[in-house]
Amino acid sequence: MAEITASGTVHWVGTGLSTGPGGLRAVAASAADVRLWGRTRARAEARTDLAGLAAPRGLDADDLAAALAPGDVLVSMLPATEHPRLLALCLDAGAHFVCSSYVSDALTAADAEARRRGLVVLTESGLDPGLDHLAAHLLVARAREAVGDDVEAADFLSYCGGVPAVPNAFRYRFSWAPQGVLAALAAPARHRADGADRTVRHPWEAVRTLRVGDEEFEAYPNRDSLPYIARYGLPDGWPLRTFVRGTLRHAGWSRAWEPVFATVAEGDPAAIAALAADLAERHPTGPDDRDRVVLSVELAVEGRAGTWHEGYLLDVTGDPAESAMARCVSLPVACGVTRVLAGAVPAGVRTAAHDAAEAASWLAFLNDHGLSLRPFRA
Repeated sequence: MAEITASGTVHWVGTGLSTGPGGLRAVAASAADVRLWGRTRARAEARTDLAGLAAPRGLDADDLAAALAPGDVLVSMLPATEHPRLLALCLDAGAHFVCSSYVSDALTAADAEARRRGLVVLTESGLDPGLDHLAAHLLVARAREAVGDDVEAADFLSYCGGVPAVPNAFRYRFSWAPQGVLAALAAPARHRADGADRTVRHPWEAVRTLRVGDEEFEAYPNRDSLPYIARYGLPDGWPLRTFVRGTLRHAGWSRAWEPVFATVAEGDPAAIAALAADLAERHPTGPDDRDRVVLSVELAVEGRAGTWHEGYLLDVTGDPAESAMARCVSLPVACGVTRVLAGAVPAGVRTAAHDAAEAASWLAFLNDHGLSLRPFRA
């Protein structure tokens, strides 16, 4: 079936901390109509920083399913658990779907139907996952051009973190649901280290010191890094000593969080839920707090012709108009939306930038909107 042409109407669903005016402003510049859906209309209207960019709607009073029309684009900024339900609405209505979250089994299962219907399901189009993919594709392409595929060793490291701009005693403030932060800590992490594939039961068991620029952070692997070896196009013949995608935290984080780790390791759901509620109350991101996003992606390759080592760094601090997290998530999502509106994304389940050429297009969009990944040589 031919792909369904985007109608020009965008439904942005979710008014939480990852929704920022920068992203909505970029979408509004390309779309004919933008509608902002909050869990309630009051919550959508409360986002006065978004006034004039989108028409506020509420999931409590308005019928999203009835509002969706063929070719519309639905952007889900809700938790990943909500995505299957929203994607089902899109498939029923003939609408495209965009989110910043990882591809899940539920979304992958919709690939055949989306292709058959000519619909785009664009995922992993935010900060991490999202911007890290762009950097990875560009680095791999440049390394292959500089060194070739006959190499002796390669190391790939990608770390990202949202942290307080000014470190506090807890070394963290919650810019998203504590329950989600604790759930991520409870999940095993797979990565490659010293040439061997490793699984750590709890990510904090593999904390290391990482220098980013002139600053030291703590870094640890998360989720399953290994499928991205193929997705980033690293040649099969490269002997990979290191391949890891993980999280950055301020130095001293692991010591400050020892009591949290103890509760997470015990695995009692009730205790973890109670801890999440307590942490949300004690360590929120308040209106006067400034957050910071740091993303570092680097690739080092040792070949017969010499060593090649380059990377990308993103370091953004929030301001009164927009948090760093909202800016760094919403703008890449907006780029994905504009690509869907332009018919530049094929039907089916996709992720941000599948190769270096597409990654360069995304980076050009982000640069034009004031969000820049700075290349560096090590």
